[in-house]
Amino acid sequence: MSTCPKVVLRRGKTDSVRRFHPWIFSGAIKRMDDGTGEGDLVEVFSEDGEYLALGHYAPGSIAVRIVGFERVSDVSTLWDARFRNAYTLRKTAGLAENAATNTYRLINAEGDGMPGLIVDWYNGTAVIQTHSEGMRREVQTFAEVLGAIYGGRLRAVYHKPHSSKESGKAGGYYPFGEKTGGVITENGHRFNVDWERGQKTGFFLDQRDNRALLSGYARERRVLNTFCYSGGFSVYASGAGASLVHSVDSSARAIEWTDENIALNEKFTSNKIGGCEHQSFAADVFDFLHDAADNYYDVIVLDPPAFAKNISARHQAVQAYRRLNLAALKKVAPGGIVFTFSCSQAVGPGAFTGAVTAAAIESGRNIRILHHLFQPADHPVSIFHPEGLYLKGLALTVR
Repeated sequence: MSTCPKVVLRRGKTDSVRRFHPWIFSGAIKRMDDGTGEGDLVEVFSEDGEYLALGHYAPGSIAVRIVGFERVSDVSTLWDARFRNAYTLRKTAGLAENAATNTYRLINAEGDGMPGLIVDWYNGTAVIQTHSEGMRREVQTFAEVLGAIYGGRLRAVYHKPHSSKESGKAGGYYPFGEKTGGVITENGHRFNVDWERGQKTGFFLDQRDNRALLSGYARERRVLNTFCYSGGFSVYASGAGASLVHSVDSSARAIEWTDENIALNEKFTSNKIGGCEHQSFAADVFDFLHDAADNYYDVIVLDPPAFAKNISARHQAVQAYRRLNLAALKKVAPGGIVFTFSCSQAVGPGAFTGAVTAAAIESGRNIRILHHLFQPADHPVSIFHPEGLYLKGLALTVR
């Protein structure tokens, strides 16, 4: 691609690229062509003139997000190959073309060689979320590639920008089709997904396997689902035969979505499914846990939003995880289970486990780890980009 601006790295700053890490930091750049702008595709070279990579340029700490380490003559062929490879992986994982689960993540940013891009499949609608100007420019091309892969199964493509600043608009738009409904099926459970107003692309697909795991512990137990959002864990627990499910979120809209999803599933009549009582609460989770009766809940789910958006907030986030887990460990009944998670990329598995361990020590209870929990196969992590492992969790048994 001879028309791409050139970026030259400083001597001694090429090692990470040679190890296939997809980020180039601004301090590694020695010079670049005049006029290089945000979102431009750039070719990266060593000082000796060796070709290293192709990526999107952006001002800031991460100056280049790499999309390929080999030269290509036409970037559209690269996008097509990336999407088709991603689809094949989801099919191999048993997600694509699965009647019981018609929703999954198709493109997981760096994990699929597409930094700055997320694409989630919702039963005929592909929701694109762009986190860079370079990927935003390619939305129409991505919609065309999706049409070529899915054919008549694709009813709509919705572009949901990461921020209004990125797109210059307050909201998203449909580069293909229009909204025709958002009911999806996950492991036989049904959910109504609002990708236009909801968080991220509308639903937390990354917790699918962990929701299924919870089902095995929920039967005939009292379950508390905190930070419930649209009630994913609540629906699974109720469907598994929990005796009672309480859903808590500070957002009134999230509680509305939870109640809608509870009602959507066929076994539910009013607020009961097969003897399971469900009740939702629009409340601060810390306050709710503080006021909850001791030893009342047999299973507690802690799935908070990211407490740390960046490295500078990591210490404060670790302390917040400690306080949250301590509150739950003090309340869960003897023999109970706590599912606890962190989606903060800046807080690694070791730091998160350390925060939970500190809470366990302070609680004075006998606590064992049953499961280490992570994101599922449709959220792959490049072995060259460990930062892509953002979701981590523990299932604990408490005496």
